[in-house]
Amino acid sequence: MLLEVQTELDLTDIDLSNVHENISNAGKIFNALMDRLTQYLSDSAPNLILSAVLLIVGWKIINTFSKKMKEGKIFGRVEATSRSFIRSFLTIGLKILLLITIAAILGVPMASMVAVLGSCGLAIGLAIQGSLSNIAGGFILTVFKPFVVGDYIKSGEFEGTVKAINIFYTKIITADNKIVVIPNSKVSDSALTDFNAFSTRRIDIEIGIAYSADSDDVKKALLDAAYGNEKVLKEPEPTAVIASFDDSAVKYLLRFWSNTGDYWDVKYDVTEKVKKILDQRKIEIPYPQMDIRIKKDDN
Repeated sequence: MLLEVQTELDLTDIDLSNVHENISNAGKIFNALMDRLTQYLSDSAPNLILSAVLLIVGWKIINTFSKKMKEGKIFGRVEATSRSFIRSFLTIGLKILLLITIAAILGVPMASMVAVLGSCGLAIGLAIQGSLSNIAGGFILTVFKPFVVGDYIKSGEFEGTVKAINIFYTKIITADNKIVVIPNSKVSDSALTDFNAFSTRRIDIEIGIAYSADSDDVKKALLDAAYGNEKVLKEPEPTAVIASFDDSAVKYLLRFWSNTGDYWDVKYDVTEKVKKILDQRKIEIPYPQMDIRIKKDDN
């Protein structure tokens, strides 16, 4: 069953005597505000135009400056690692300075602005402690230079070639062509390996050989594999030694040096040569094996 409820609005109790007066007062207030806004815009028009022009032109100049620094046209003699960090730091600093200058032109009291910036700075500082530690880490990396742009490094679980050191992050390119972004604080506070610190690197190849093989023959085969690659350095000389006696094989160690840039090519090539030479000379590389003896109980 559908019920319809009708309610009549009783206007007899509403006092409408002051409505016209209130509307009139609101109109006067609105007109007064518009007059003051118009007067402010009229008086401040030159400053507003100057601020707008300064913002557009200044922002473009800063971005152009940053781009030229990145390309090395400015501070070209500065080492790439330092230039990358300085570029990030100066770009942010110049943009903040530009905004403060525009605020001063618009008539914002500098004392009030300093107070506000101080309060905001404290609040922001507490909120972004991690980011501030990243900035400090960036300064450490730039000043002490544990590595430079272009070096192959390992930091924590990541390793790759350093692409850039920015104000907050260090970017590295991995061997499979991915970019990893690591906070500067983690890079500066953790153990770090720089594979490009020196011009040469040592390569170690371990291989298990059967106990039945003659050790002199094995050593000669390993050294022949090393000398078979022209990029293996003759000084220090390659060496082949018995490293340990394992359960199923004698472990030999082949050790030689190469230029840092040739490391991986030389390592893979010599490893392949070792296998081929051992096969040619019938030197056995044994599988893991175990001798089991069963004792028979006569009873």
